[in-house]
This record gives sequence, C-alpha cells and structure tokens, in this order.
Amino acid sequence: MVWPGKVILGQRIETYERDLTVFNACAAQLFGYVRGMTLVFKAISEDEPGPKWARQFAEYWPAYAAWWAREGLSGRPTYLESRRAVRKHMPEIAELYDDLCKLAGGGDTEARFLSFYCPPRYLAGCSQAIWPGDDPLLVRNYDYDEDAFDAVVLKSKWNGRGVIGTTDGLFGLVDGINDAGLSASLTFGGRREVGTGFGVPLILRYILQTCTTTAEAGEVLKRVPCHMSYNVTVLDADRQFLTAYLTPDRPTVLTHAAVATNHQERVEWSSHARFTATVERERYLLQRLTLHPETQERFVGAFLKPPLYSTAFSSGFGTLYTAAYRPKDRALDLHWPGRVWTKSFDAFEEDVVRVSFPSLAQKA
Repeated sequence: MVWPGKVILGQRIETYERDLTVFNACAAQLFGYVRGMTLVFKAISEDEPGPKWARQFAEYWPAYAAWWAREGLSGRPTYLESRRAVRKHMPEIAELYDDLCKLAGGGDTEARFLSFYCPPRYLAGCSQAIWPGDDPLLVRNYDYDEDAFDAVVLKSKWNGRGVIGTTDGLFGLVDGINDAGLSASLTFGGRREVGTGFGVPLILRYILQTCTTTAEAGEVLKRVPCHMSYNVTVLDADRQFLTAYLTPDRPTVLTHAAVATNHQERVEWSSHARFTATVERERYLLQRLTLHPETQERFVGAFLKPPLYSTAFSSGFGTLYTAAYRPKDRALDLHWPGRVWTKSFDAFEEDVVRVSFPSLAQKA
C-alpha cells in the first residue's frame, strides 16, 4: 500500500523522478552512502486470526486509514459493495474476511479497507524470476517505499491452510508460499489504467489460501478482477510455473514467462519504464537464465547487486528485500547484502531483524 507522503504517480514520474534517479546515481559515486535508514522486520506466527494480528493492525491502522481516505471516502466502494464483491469473487475466504473485520474493530472504514476492493492507486518496482535448477526457486526483489511497507512475515493457518508470506495491509500478501509448496509473487505491470477490481495483494492471499497447483492458480487469476495492471508469477512443488498479466481493462494473459519486471508483453508507459529500467532488468535476468547457467547461490546473489538491486530509496523504489521461495522445502529465505533470514513450516521462529539501507547524503 502507498501511505501518505510518497505517492509517485503520473506527472511526477514523468518530470523530476527521472532526473532524481540520475542525481542519486551521481551522488552515490561522488559522495558515497554516509547515512542510512533502518527497517525492523517482524516474524509473527498465529494459526487463527487472533490478538497478535489485532495488535499489529491497531498499530498500523492510522496510516492505513489515512492512505485509504486520501482521495475521499466517497470515492471508495461502500462496506456493502465491498463485502458483496468478496463473497462473489472469493467466497472461500468471505468468512475469514468477516472475522478479520471484527478483529479490526468492526468499523466501516476498516472493513472497506480490508476488502482491498477498488483501493487507491499504487505501484511498485520489483523483479522476479524462476530459477530452473534441480530444485526450482521463485526469486524476487521487492522495490518499494519503506514508509508504505508492513515489514511483517506472517505464518498462519487460516481456514486450515498453512501460509507464510510478506504481508500488505496484514491481509494481503506481496509474496508467499503455502503448505502445499505453491509460491507466488507480484510486480507492477507498467500501465496507468485503473478499473473495478481488487488490489492484487488480496488476490495473492486468495490463491495461497485456496490453491495447491499452478494450474489452479491460473484459473483464479483469469477469473478474479484486478483494479490495476500487475504481473503475478506462480511456482508449485511439481516445478510448474506461469506468469499472469493482470489488467483492469483486458482479459488476463497467462504466459510461460520465467521473468517479470514492470511491463507486460510490451512497454506501454514509457516514462515509468525508463525510470524503473524495467526492460534492462528483464534482459539482464533473461541473459542469466539462458546464457549463463549458474548455481542457486549465484542467481540469488545477482538480485543483491545492480541492475536488479535498487538504491532509489529516496524515490520510494529501493530494494527492501530479496526473497527466494523453495517449494520443495516449503521454505523461504529473505536476503539482504550480508544477511539471510530463513523461515519454513517446520522451523518458524517469532523474531525480528533490523536491516539498514543506504541513504544518500552529501558528506559535510
């Protein structure tokens, strides 16, 4: 979710953001990274929706509420419209949605927010790819605004289905894995269009709560409407994978693409593509997959370096983490330069990690 303060859309990207990217790159070379920011990542385990989830939601709610209302509440669907949409398109998690609404306090705005139905616009960077070795991996960089990030890895067993994932809005997921070994992650699809549908993090949650195979996930992705353009890559325990191109104004396209950055079949938002270097990142990943066969470790390591690793933190597109999902092991590794944080269904410790990121400042 994009919280107030760093909304990077439309004309802003087309003007100073491109220049800021150039400035940041030059400043990094001239002055170096002399101060940084720190994020605290939390690992939370709670089988059923309960007090841990409720406490975390209460802590984040003021920021969530301000973001949800930033264009005016009259522009968002009503609670009744939101609940009907969840029941129509995602009936298997409708009762779960009701339970979370109660835990969140039962308020009208909280319930509308948790539906993820027709939310305000938001976009991210991100790169993701399937490493096709003996034990395939789904690897992704999450490039986003640190002020708009939950920084929570949640292990749950809602509706009897084990899921571990990085939360968004504490209900949705930006990536995750379930106890059947099905993994999924998302990237922004590089189009301006906004329509009637759900925020993609809830679609990922729905897939991981209800599907066990890539084929099942593909059917969900074709059926459930998404309010903006996103790319969703899915990998299951039988090595089957797909990348779906979701759009609000066209039918979903399912592909066998092993790489997804921030465009779909072609670039349609040229200024955003230049700003995020989406084409260059896609080419780089395709070259590594086709021209340079390499080990798991080297492939994951490539995500921790340019051009995949982004230092555009001041612009809201810095790489907050690299995730490597291992379907065979039902596990994930979160990577940062010099650090790995591993979670699995067999071993999930509730702990925290403090991660420092570079921030640009001129030396005195």
